[in-house]
Parts: sequence; C-alpha cells; structure tokens
Amino acid sequence: MKLYSDRFALPSFRRSLIGAAALALCSGSALALEPFVVKDIRVEGIQRTEAGTVFSYLPVRVGETFTEDKSISTIKALYATGFFKDVKLEADGDVLVVLVEERPAIAKVDFTGTKEFEKDMLVKALKDIGVGETKIFDKASVDRAEQELKRQYLSRGLYGVKVTTTVTPLERNRVSITFAVDEGEVAKIKQINLVGNKAFSDKELRDQLALNTGGWFSWYTKANQYSKTKLTGDIESLKSYYLNRGYVEMQVESTQVSITPDKKDIYITINIVEGEKYKVSDIKFEGEMFGREDELRQLVLLRKGDVYSGERLTATNKLIQDRLATFGYAFANVNANPDIDREKREVGFTFFVDPGKRAYVRHMNIAGNTTTRDEVIRREFRQFESSWYDANRVKLTRDRVDRLGYFKDVTIDTPEAQGTSDQVDVNLTVVEKPTGNFQIGGAFSQAEKFTFSASIQQANFAGSGNTVGIELNTSKYNRSIAFSHTNPYFTDDGVSRSYEVYLRTYRPPAINIGGYSIRQTGGRISFGVPFSEVDTVFFGIGLEHSQVETDSSSPTFWRTYLRSIGGPANGIGTASANSVPLTVAWQRDSRDSALTPTIGQYQRVNLEADFIGESKYGRAVYEYQWFRPLFSKVTLALKGEIGLGRSFGKKQYPVFKNFYAGGIGSVRGYESSSLGMLDPLSRDALGGASRLLINSELQMPFPGQGQDRSLRWFGFLDGGQVYREREKMRISELRFSTGLGISWISPVGPLKLSYAKPLNAKPGDRLERFQFQMGAGF
Repeated sequence: MKLYSDRFALPSFRRSLIGAAALALCSGSALALEPFVVKDIRVEGIQRTEAGTVFSYLPVRVGETFTEDKSISTIKALYATGFFKDVKLEADGDVLVVLVEERPAIAKVDFTGTKEFEKDMLVKALKDIGVGETKIFDKASVDRAEQELKRQYLSRGLYGVKVTTTVTPLERNRVSITFAVDEGEVAKIKQINLVGNKAFSDKELRDQLALNTGGWFSWYTKANQYSKTKLTGDIESLKSYYLNRGYVEMQVESTQVSITPDKKDIYITINIVEGEKYKVSDIKFEGEMFGREDELRQLVLLRKGDVYSGERLTATNKLIQDRLATFGYAFANVNANPDIDREKREVGFTFFVDPGKRAYVRHMNIAGNTTTRDEVIRREFRQFESSWYDANRVKLTRDRVDRLGYFKDVTIDTPEAQGTSDQVDVNLTVVEKPTGNFQIGGAFSQAEKFTFSASIQQANFAGSGNTVGIELNTSKYNRSIAFSHTNPYFTDDGVSRSYEVYLRTYRPPAINIGGYSIRQTGGRISFGVPFSEVDTVFFGIGLEHSQVETDSSSPTFWRTYLRSIGGPANGIGTASANSVPLTVAWQRDSRDSALTPTIGQYQRVNLEADFIGESKYGRAVYEYQWFRPLFSKVTLALKGEIGLGRSFGKKQYPVFKNFYAGGIGSVRGYESSSLGMLDPLSRDALGGASRLLINSELQMPFPGQGQDRSLRWFGFLDGGQVYREREKMRISELRFSTGLGISWISPVGPLKLSYAKPLNAKPGDRLERFQFQMGAGF
C-alpha cells in the first residue's frame, strides 16, 4: 500500500507509510509492502538524541533491500532503546525516513516533606534505579521510585507515610518530578511477647534483643522502631543465648508482627521451642594432626560434664585452626560433628581436622597508605615473603603497624593466591588519619581554662615515620618554646633516637598552688633498644638549668627549698640549680592499638637520677595498663601507677619534680593538681615526692558508631593520692571517684570529657564534677 505525503505534491516525493504496514503485519494482517533498495536514511523528530545513535540501532543499511521483516525489527529495536515514545517509518522514494517522538528528559528531581532522610541521599538512591537528572522519563521507573521511597520509610517504622508524585512538563521536552512526602508518625513497638520460654524469664530474653519498647535513649538509638533486619538479628541473638546455655535443639518456631489500624503501635510475638538442656559427654579427634593431638586437645574450651556452649565450641574450632595456621596450614578446616543422646540429654563431639596443604606467603601487599612510605610500614612486618605462613606472625604484623599510631584502622586478610593451591597473599590495608596538626589549645586543661597555646607536631613527618615537633605556649601559666625529634629507626635494627631542646617557664594558677615560678632551659637525648617484639629499653641523658623564683605568697615549702639551693635566707627571691639527669627505662607493649586498645598490656618502668649535677635526686615511676574485651564491643581497661622520689645526701628533693594528683589523668572529680600536701598557711596544694594512682574504665562504643572506636563512652572508678618524701603510702588516704565520660580521638588529639562524683572527699578538698582535657590518654 502506497500513500502520498500531504507535504509534497510531486510524484517524485512520494512517501509510503511503512509503519502502518509493519503494525498490520505484527497483528497478522495480510497487508503487503513492496520491497525497495535503500539509497539514503533520514531521521526526523529528534531533539536531544544524536542521529548517529539512531543509526546504530537500525538493522538496515544504505544499499540493502528494505523488507517487511526489517520494518518490524527496526521498530522493535528503536522502541527497545527506551528513548522514544512513538516510532514510524516512511518511504520517500528510495529514501527510508525514520520519524520518532522522543520521551522527555528529567530536568529535576525534588522532594518536599522529607525529614527522616537527607535529600542528597534520596536523590542518589533514586538515580541508581533510573530516576534522576538527565535520565529519560519513564512512568514505570517513577512508579518504582515511589514504591522504593515508601519501602525506605517503612524500614524506619513510618508506616503511615504517603507519597504523592507530580510530573510537570517543561520546555524543550523535559519534565520536573516532585515527590511530596507526608511522613506521618513513627510507629513504635508497643509490646514484645515471648511464647514458649520456660528456662529463662521474659526479662532475661528481652535483654538480648536490640528491639525494645523504648527507654531514655530511644530518641537516639531508635530501638523502639521496628526493623526486619533488627528482628532477624534478635532471633539469632536468642538462639545464641540458648545454645550457649546447653539448649542444642532450641528453635524460633515463628514470629508475628502486627500493626494497629492507626499505624502507630506494633506488636511482635516470638514463638520459641526450647528443647532440653544438654551436657557434654565426650570429645574426640579424627583426621591429620601430625602427632599433636594432645596439644590440640588442650585448646578445647569444653570439658566432659560441662553444659554445652555453642560460643565455646565455635571458639575452639577457631583456636585449633589458628594453631595449625602457625605451622603454615593457612587453609585448615576443623568441623565439630555432634552426637546427640536425647535419652541421657548428652551431646558428644568429634573434631574432624583437615589441615590441607602447607602454605607459603607469595606477596605481602600494602594498600591505603597515601602519605606513609611503604618502608615505614614494611619494617614492622614479622611475616615475610617466600616463608611458611605463620598466623601468629601475621597478627603480630597487624598489631605492630597499628601501634605506630598513624592509622585510624588497620586490617589484614590472607586470600589464596590465584592459580596456586599452596600459596597465600597477605594484604594489609590501612586507613590513614591526620598525624600532622597545627594545634591551638591542644594541651590546655580545666585548671588553665581557655588559655592560648599552639604547637606544630608531625608524628609521621613526610611519611617517614619520624616525629618532629615545635611547641609554642604563651598562656598565663605556661610559657614554652621547644623543638623535638624522634627517629624510631635510627639504626636498621630498630634502635630509636629522640632529642629535645626547650625553654619553659611555669607559674602555677593561684587557685591550686601558691605563687612561684620555674624557668627551665635544657635538652635531652635518649635511645631506645628493642630486646624483643614487645620489649624496649631506653637510655638517656639530659642537661637542665632550673631557676626558681618565690615571693611572699609562695608556700613555705617552696621558700625552704629556695634556701637549700643557695637562695636568700628568708626564702624570697631567686636561686638556680643545674642538673644532669640520667634516665633508664623499660617498656613492654603488647596492646593491639596505641590509640584505642581493646586487648593487651602496657608496662613501663622509668628511672631518673641526677648524680652529677647540683640537684642530687632520684625518681622512679612504674605504670601498668591492662585491656580485655568483656563482650563483643565492651572493653575493661585497668591502670595503676606508682611514683617515688628521693633526694640524695643532705639535699632537699627538688620541688619542681613533685608529683600531683587530681583531674583527668589521675583522679577525676577533684580539681587538677589539688590533692596531697597543703601549705599550712595558704592551704595551697604542693604535690608530693610520691604518688599512687588506680584507674579503671568500662569502655563502650558510642551508639550509632558501629565498629568505629574513635568515639567511645565509658564508666570509670578512680583512686589516687600524693605523699610527702619518705611518707608511707596509706591506702586509707586515697581519694576515690566514679562517673561517666566520653573519649574522642579528634583531628587535634585525644579529647576526654567526664562527669564524676567524689566518693570520699574530705573537708578542704576542692571538687570539680565536670572536667575535660585535650591531649590526654587513658
């Protein structure tokens, strides 16, 4: 069938409506089409789409014969692109004319009424499913986007949400899409019912659930808002609770979630089948153990007669795998098969050990270090390429890199090397954190309020691993200028070298300590020699000139010291002393992280003495820290410190070497440096030649932080006191406090805030319940 176009009067411009023929053929009609050889192809109706794009989809080319079959396939191909709302084909003589009507493009996607989600997040999410700026408008995709929006709100407990979509045509064949959201009220969990539990009370089981009916922190945790994902996790938590207490066959039979007609309250019912409580009857081993069965048996955390525990069984499997991995069997497989005796209510286990092939390390790879040089990280490696795989050395490698303090996170994985069956790659990935900072107020404390101090310190200078610092402090109480440098690998064997030169003036705040000032000029140098993977011994020497100035408000104790070093007889004036302190220290650090440890110990003994100079004193400090995870994300941290100072001969112990206690870092809840000996007249704190501190913290991740340990909150119990020279340390004189706090590894250094309640304050003690400090560790 041939039709003449209304646009052309001459027979030479005849146009055949091939599209009509094609549609007729598709419907089974016997409409005929006369084939012709295509001399040219012309595209009409396009506005944004390039003609070349249309040509690329056409199944016909110039010089080919155009037939009915090609007409059908052409229309199908162009429709399939999604670019066009209508497609027609015409013949203009021997020219194939393709007439298209484009679908509109999306010029803008907007949202109104959204409070629960950030708009940017919604824009990105919808763009991923085809609804976004520059995308082709498709009604089906918009409908899917609307349903996805509703689904996201339902996941947040907003079951009354309503979404209205408006499509507004714009010039140049474009549209604007607006999603108007009425979020409604959040549906809260009204009740959680537990059915079938007999061994444990409802309260015990509800304590295992992340979902609850609400509490003080529900506004933040949203634990009273239903989530299918959370409910799935809660079911697993219930199963683990039962399995860890002997209920091998416990099952959650079903769960029902219902919502009230007003979509405000949610009721959850969990149906439990407890089964019987089982004890362990026997433990057996089978498989290849290389004659180490007795050694592996010692790793089993379950014993005959114990109540079955799924957690301890899983931990046993891992311990055996890890032990085999220390011999190079990186792919060891350990399975514990149960043998249940329902009559006796006992369960036995057979551990099937398959060590697999012994593995070598092919490559040690590092990723994520954009600033730190590879050699700085690689020199901490204790697992080496082309050697047997050793799980202990791999873990030690991770811990040593983390203890550098340059990284926010350090992870390590050991995938099988592709194309091999006996090699692994060790991939260490780090997330760098800022190690060079210009700090303002980085060393301020509560006692000094908001005084100005500044320092530039690069803990990983130019990625070299060296620490370079310049300190400048112009506060009212502390004035200092200092330069320091530490090279942790001064020699290839890991001997470190540190030196510092400084000029410091200290005038303590009158609210704590009577008026006086100390001006110290000097320098020091020390070397650290590693004796094992965790032990280092330090040797150092310094030269220091100390000038002490007192006035009439100075404590009697200070005026007495001034006279002892050659000052005026009345103790008011200026005197100086030179000292040559020699230092020896031993440090053992087995913590998994220097900034946010969760397991391990830290010990340090520091001895300082001046035999050569004029001060003639000795000072010893022992510090011990202990970290252990109590639960998956809760860490118990303990710290103890003993400091002792003594003078030699007839000299008086240098008062500027006194210890102080009170405030963050010692005993929270008491003013900084306020504990201990007081001046009998001014009642100002003088510190002491000895100190005893006891600290404990229960550290937990801040809600919503996931695995990030840089922000944590903690409960604490502190105790401490300072004593006069040669005074006996009496536990009864310790001051104690307890409270809560927040710890944050901020970009400008560690920050701690605490609220404390003193437990045994005495009359005259200066109390300070809220305290903060920047630049403080545990």
